[in-house]
Amino acid sequence: MNTPFWKYSLLAALFLPTAYPSFAQISNEVADSLYIAEVQDHHEPDKVLHAEPLFIDLIRDLGARKGEREWNVGLGLTDNNRYDSYLALVEYEWAPINRLGLEVELPFTFYYNPNGKGANDERPYSKLNGLKLAAQYTFLVSQKWKTSMAIGYLHELETAPFRERSLRFTGNLYNPFFVGAKRWGNNWHTLIYAGPVLHQGFASGKWHAEMQWNTNIHYMITGTRNFVGVEFNKEFSQGHFQMVMRPQMRLGIADNLLIGIVVGIPTSRQNERLSTFLRLIYEPPHHH
Repeated sequence: MNTPFWKYSLLAALFLPTAYPSFAQISNEVADSLYIAEVQDHHEPDKVLHAEPLFIDLIRDLGARKGEREWNVGLGLTDNNRYDSYLALVEYEWAPINRLGLEVELPFTFYYNPNGKGANDERPYSKLNGLKLAAQYTFLVSQKWKTSMAIGYLHELETAPFRERSLRFTGNLYNPFFVGAKRWGNNWHTLIYAGPVLHQGFASGKWHAEMQWNTNIHYMITGTRNFVGVEFNKEFSQGHFQMVMRPQMRLGIADNLLIGIVVGIPTSRQNERLSTFLRLIYEPPHHH
């Protein structure tokens, strides 16, 4: 005997709601797997997908492949107690060979005294901070453990303020660093970026040292390059400790164009209060 149609309808009504969450979960897992495979498995050499922090960013992706390149434009505002500072930067990153990333950056800082803040003589002078040159080599890529490690070096030739009306180098900044990153499952990402920073003044001959230890955690949205997360930028200098928490998000607005939005929250507001930072990321097509 044929089963009446209404019985099929009743069975569907009973079982489909319970099946939907499982179907949605499977769909998300498939989307993640497909996106990760696109980054990691479709090309050589091996590479692990990691979420890159937006404020202290890396010198190309970990495990960079030859021919990859990227333009960044950044704009930031920091509310200091005595004055406001505006940051603007332009940087270019590229990989001349597999696993090696290079970067050139021009960072500018402009200072302004809004009404009600300190006198003009309390603020620093606006300037091109310096010419930054950096290199990063990924010495470990493990798809099995979803882990990458790299070493790098950043050198900055610091410059005189604009008021001198000439390009004059005033000192060196030396920054060797280590990067370690791991992806947990498909969506959670952690990363450490740490190293000493040494400042050398040409006129005074004095040296100043500090230690940076930056830790990051991000959650990448299923099947996309979008993520939300937070950076913890920590600095140890002459017995003092400072930390700025930077909640952030990254959104893809076109195939090769992303935007990153960062908010800075210092744990101590003695000298610095809230800040914001915006990063525009453009990746020209990479021909494999």
